[in-house]
Amino acid sequence: MLELVCGVDEAGRGPLAGPVVAAAVILDPQRPIAGLDDSKKLTEKRREALFEEIRDKALAWALGRAEVEEIDRINILQASLLAMQRAVQNLAVAPGHAQVDGNKLPRLPCSAEAIVGGDGSVACISAASIMAKVSRDREMRELDRHFPGYGLARHKGYPTRAHLEALRNLGVTEIHRRSFAPVRRLLEGQS
Repeated sequence: MLELVCGVDEAGRGPLAGPVVAAAVILDPQRPIAGLDDSKKLTEKRREALFEEIRDKALAWALGRAEVEEIDRINILQASLLAMQRAVQNLAVAPGHAQVDGNKLPRLPCSAEAIVGGDGSVACISAASIMAKVSRDREMRELDRHFPGYGLARHKGYPTRAHLEALRNLGVTEIHRRSFAPVRRLLEGQS
């Protein structure tokens, strides 16, 4: 029997708001998916279509996340690794090996290798990249309805000029990462 390999990647390390979301995907070699690539290189429409195809064809996929409070408590790198660990643990099928995008590995119950640029070169990591990004983007669009005026649906929480201006004008919310410098500076200026 072939060893099951999962790809692991995260989305949302750079934003000032929202969780970091990771995905773990075990692709089915009998059901290949054309066009997999680093989610950042794909259009939103293409990512959405691939998300549905991965969901339908993968042997298993799961998400993991770390919330804003965790990011602020343990830092974004550790929170990203924790989200990845949770994604692998949430898989319905246990992988024998994990291929993780980047140069750091989360603690996993299987062997693992870190692959820099893996989201653009390893199919299962590309699939994880797409699942994580689409899931997080959908959540940010939902948060935009609860926190109007920040433009979360457009910039997904990243530190754009519009987002920074909204933070100055509307203030910091509970979904903002207080440990990130632009948010921290605003809070310090208010005290």
